Amino acid sequence: MARRRRRQSRKVINGDFWAIVIIILFLLWFVSTKGGTDPSGRQTINQITRNEPAKKNKIEQAKPAAKVYGGLSQQDYAKLAQLNFKSGSSAYITVNNDKSTLIKNAWRVNRVIYSNLDNLNRTSHSNTAFLEKRNVANGSLRVQQFVQPTAWHYNRRNGTQIYNRGHLIAYSVSAGIDQEGNFNPRNLSGDQNNPKNLFTQSAFSNQRIQTIFESRVRTALRENKRVIYQATPIFRGEELMARGINLQAVSTDGSLDFNVYLFNVQPGFSFDYNNGRAKIDHEMLVKEQY
Repeated sequence: MARRRRRQSRKVINGDFWAIVIIILFLLWFVSTKGGTDPSGRQTINQITRNEPAKKNKIEQAKPAAKVYGGLSQQDYAKLAQLNFKSGSSAYITVNNDKSTLIKNAWRVNRVIYSNLDNLNRTSHSNTAFLEKRNVANGSLRVQQFVQPTAWHYNRRNGTQIYNRGHLIAYSVSAGIDQEGNFNPRNLSGDQNNPKNLFTQSAFSNQRIQTIFESRVRTALRENKRVIYQATPIFRGEELMARGINLQAVSTDGSLDFNVYLFNVQPGFSFDYNNGRAKIDHEMLVKEQY
C-alpha cells in the first residue's frame, strides 16, 4: 500500500510540474507577443512608438528641401549660373517653356517664405510668396532703403544709375507682410529694408525688365486671384553679385503662369561679378523684349 501511495504522489508531483512548466511557457509567450507587464515587452512597444515620430520628423524635415510648393532643381539653377550674357542678346530668356514649376495647389496661407542668407551673406536661395489682393501695396508708403547687399556700390556715371537694391519679392505685392513673412493687417506698407529680400541688381534689370513680370503679378492680384510667386537670384560660385534672377509665378486658377530668367546686366557697362564693380563698356548692348 505504501508503494502504491508513493507512486501516486510521484505522478501527482510530475503532473503538477509539467502543468506549471506549461503555464510558465504560456505566460512567457504571451508577454513577448502582447507586451503585458514584462519589462522586455514594454521596451518593444516603446521602441515602435519612438520610431513613428522619428519617421514623421524625417518626412517633415525633407519637405523644404523637396520644395513641396515647387521650384527649379539645384541642377537647373546651376545651369542658369553658367550662362554667359552675349552683347546684343535679349535681357531675359524663358525657362521650362515659360511654364512655372510651382504647384498651384500649394497655396494655403497668405505669407512669404524668406530664405536665410548664405555663408557669404547673399540672398542665394528662393523667396516664395503666397499672395492675394490685399498684398497690393500703396507706393506712397515706401521709405528710403539703406540695406547694402553683397557687391553693392553706389555708382552713377554721366547721370546714369547703374545699381538698384533689387527686391526678390517686390514691394508692390508685399503689403502687410512683416520681416518674418507673416501677414499683419496693421503693417500697411510692403517689404522694404529686409536683408533677406534684397540683392545687388542692375538698374536696367530691375526697372525695365523685372517690373514687367511684377506688373503681371499685380494685375492678377487686383483681379482677386491667388498667386504663388517665387524669385531666386542666381550666383556663380562665390561671386558676390548675382548673374541673374529666376522669376516664376502661377495663379491658383492657372490663368497666370510664367517662368523666366533675367540677366543682371546694364547697357553700356560690364560688371566684375566677383565684387560687383562696373566699368564703362560701349560694346555692351542689351535687347529689350516685351
